Amino acid sequence: MTVVSSRSDKSESHNTMKIGPERRRHRRHDLEQQGITMERWDGSRRARQPFGQIVDISASGIRVRTREANIRPDNQIRVRLELPSYAGICPFVDTSADAPRPKREWVGWMTVSRVRQVTTSNYEVAGRLVDMDEMDRGMLGLYLSTQPLAA
Repeated sequence: MTVVSSRSDKSESHNTMKIGPERRRHRRHDLEQQGITMERWDGSRRARQPFGQIVDISASGIRVRTREANIRPDNQIRVRLELPSYAGICPFVDTSADAPRPKREWVGWMTVSRVRQVTTSNYEVAGRLVDMDEMDRGMLGLYLSTQPLAA
């Protein structure tokens, strides 16, 4: 006996394995093996403070491993990211001049959404990069598309 369904549901038309609803707007990419650090930023180059090592990143958020224990959800932290050029692509765009130019650095705010203790002295802090302009977000997405996906 053959059962024919009259439903034309588009979600059944492709073979993708999805468990539950997709919550993320952008895919996460694994940068942990590259050993890239993120810094706290107070506006002066002399007062840079390492915040932690990037575990994974997307065009809208980041997860960092840090030793700082006093971070709480809903905290806002001013941060500085400097990512290396990869495959000829710089991750950000400098629009302060007449013509846009590639750049490797971004300074902005991270809103902490989750803090998880990993070991007695290490914490994983995840948060959204909230004040990134759309051109930088687009270039970061392009840059990350050349990186391995996170699990």
